[in-house]
Amino acid sequence: MFGRRKKNEAPVEPAEDAVLTDEVETDEGDATHARLNLPPAPRPDGPWDVSEVKEPGEGRVDLGGLYVPGVEGMELRVEVAGDAIVAATVVLQDSAVQLQAFAAPKNEGIWGEVREEIAGGITQQGGVIDEVEGPLGWELRAQVPVQLPDGTNGVQVVRFVGIDGPRWFLRGVISGQGAVQPQAAGVLEHIFRDTVVVRGEGPMAPRDPIVLKLPDDAQMVPDGVQQEQAEGSRFGGGVERLERGPEITEIR
Repeated sequence: MFGRRKKNEAPVEPAEDAVLTDEVETDEGDATHARLNLPPAPRPDGPWDVSEVKEPGEGRVDLGGLYVPGVEGMELRVEVAGDAIVAATVVLQDSAVQLQAFAAPKNEGIWGEVREEIAGGITQQGGVIDEVEGPLGWELRAQVPVQLPDGTNGVQVVRFVGIDGPRWFLRGVISGQGAVQPQAAGVLEHIFRDTVVVRGEGPMAPRDPIVLKLPDDAQMVPDGVQQEQAEGSRFGGGVERLERGPEITEIR
């Protein structure tokens, strides 16, 4: 759970105590910085960099910046920002996982920092966040306030997962039954793990989205009514957009 640590209400009398407090706060800040800027961890089970896979297109949908595993009965939707496709969502029955890749520093992971940004944004909206170590590593499990179709207020449960790779970061947002039922989450977690990221060799600023493209045999579906994007971290998007937005549907 994220929250602010309460300050000591007792007055500090000696001047030395004030100096000591400053030193402790500085040390904690350094420790936090060190935790948030660790090198990418090993990925023995994926997701994969394109250099690590001999045939990235085998059994996967080619979206340019991502190769997404194909699963029988799935729908594949893409999210558009301006003229660029920046995210893909795999919908499987009553569960979904949104995939989005970003550029990252060469020797520094960003998932720790991104988790804090997402948690802060959802907390400001009145949501609840838990940080847990799940099947895909450290993740956020969020209860996000939403407005239900009948106009009443409700809560949507989602999981934010992320993996740091070589000069890229892959974020996933799991929603629906996959966010609350482990048996429903297994296929979505496999899709996330077996995704291949194509960062490219060109220069990119850290956190720039890796642009995707439509598959050659994509069948277009008319756009739905788009919901306004939630304010906050650019990495926190996707919760409200999982059901609406520019999309393609591919049945496998």
